[in-house]
Amino acid sequence: MLTELEKKVIASIQGDIPIVECPFSEIAEKTGIYEETLLETLKSLCERGVIRRFGATLRHQKSGFDANAMVAWQVEEERVEEVGIKMASSGNVSHCYRRNPTTDWQYNLYTMIHAKDEDTCRKIARDLAQKASVETYLLLFSRRELKKTSMQYFT
Repeated sequence: MLTELEKKVIASIQGDIPIVECPFSEIAEKTGIYEETLLETLKSLCERGVIRRFGATLRHQKSGFDANAMVAWQVEEERVEEVGIKMASSGNVSHCYRRNPTTDWQYNLYTMIHAKDEDTCRKIARDLAQKASVETYLLLFSRRELKKTSMQYFT
């Protein structure tokens, strides 16, 4: 069970983080608590697994990237960890995760890449494939963004 303070802290980080020199100080002030209290509470929530991920969302169209692609990779199960680590370490990859394949869809590793154009996305995928020794992959280009919002657990 979460305390009222924990709910308040979670609510305070659900939206955009302010782009200022001391964002946590500003969040704490708006929340009515000390910055140290905010940070200690966030650390506790992370350590307990209540917050599993705290990171930035790339709005690629606003950052100069005109193309992005989800790349679905077919990787031998015993190599998924090794290949995933290689791909995740690439500066061109913003997301990298494993999912269970199905009978009709044998892809089990996914990366999201961003570039100025689709040809550059294809080159990045070819380079990743070569470096990781993966032959079977499919690029799924984004055509239109339908939704990109953070989850709202507490208001």
